[in-house]
Amino acid sequence: MTTIGVLHPGEMGAGIGGALVRAGHVVLWASKNRSADTSARAEAVGIHDVGSIEELLEQAEVVFSICPPHAAKDLAEEIAGYSGLFVDANAISPTHAAEIRAIVETGGAAYVDGGIIGSPPPSDTTRFYLSGERANEIAALFSTDEVATRVLEAGGVAASAVKMAYAAWTKGTAAMMLDIRAMASANGVEQALVDEWSATSPELIGVGRRAARQAQDRGWRWIGEMDEIAHTFATAGLPDGFHRAAGAIYSKVPRKMNATVDDETLAEVIDLLLG
Repeated sequence: MTTIGVLHPGEMGAGIGGALVRAGHVVLWASKNRSADTSARAEAVGIHDVGSIEELLEQAEVVFSICPPHAAKDLAEEIAGYSGLFVDANAISPTHAAEIRAIVETGGAAYVDGGIIGSPPPSDTTRFYLSGERANEIAALFSTDEVATRVLEAGGVAASAVKMAYAAWTKGTAAMMLDIRAMASANGVEQALVDEWSATSPELIGVGRRAARQAQDRGWRWIGEMDEIAHTFATAGLPDGFHRAAGAIYSKVPRKMNATVDDETLAEVIDLLLG
């Protein structure tokens, strides 16, 4: 049994924390300045509230950082001085992951890079990529089959690179699909496009509906991730405009809870994109 801290339990953080609880560990979080929704998520999966981050760092042998990409560096700076094992599991570029590694290692912690793909546990789709000298220790914490761990040997921030590459396709192409539908609508040929797809690539009809639902439900969280993916492409000397455009698309879609996968949702999102 290991004492583990989770900073801060959003949907994915609570899911990972709950999986660790079910694996037999004591999992902690800090409720200071956090929302009632976050408290409810943590309580529902058995994560114990210790009040402050200072108290969490005092007790935890391992700390997981799972937060929106734009907050990852600030959170690492906030825990500088922690001397345990720090897992950065945020959707950030390898370059930014390396910056965070330098921050936490300078402060006295050991660092493991992480990249989470799939839905939050409990789910059969959650895969947790890990890299770094102590990555195997983190993989061993997940003794149940709720989270499939993958330890990479390709370098200290390889897990972040996998996350960026995978999300570049899944979330980038969803944004592209919405943009294509909006462009067709603006030119009065959306139905003609749909008819052509129905004849040649019928699976694309469902792709558009799912993309619209995802944009309303999660797109607000993906804006920063698109920036991180664009940065990853630029650092590799590749064009980065695809994913900067994807971020702009998601920024036009306000969050809407309980969106459905249907043509009505798709039409609503297209209207938002066209302004």
